[in-house]
Amino acid sequence: MQDYWVAVVWSILPTLVISALFFFVLRSVIRADRTERREYARIDAEERAKRGLPPASDSAPAQPAER
Repeated sequence: MQDYWVAVVWSILPTLVISALFFFVLRSVIRADRTERREYARIDAEERAKRGLPPASDSAPAQPAER
């Protein structure tokens, strides 16, 4: 019976390791994108302020639906 559980653990272990790696890589990509967007917005706001333009709106203008 002991050999059975060792085989089960060794069978599941690669899947768990790959899943954990995938999770951490995906999380770092999402965090990097969020940080990049935040910095881009900060730089854009600084440039708009230098030129005396009003702040950009947070939401994009609605585009008409195509028929």
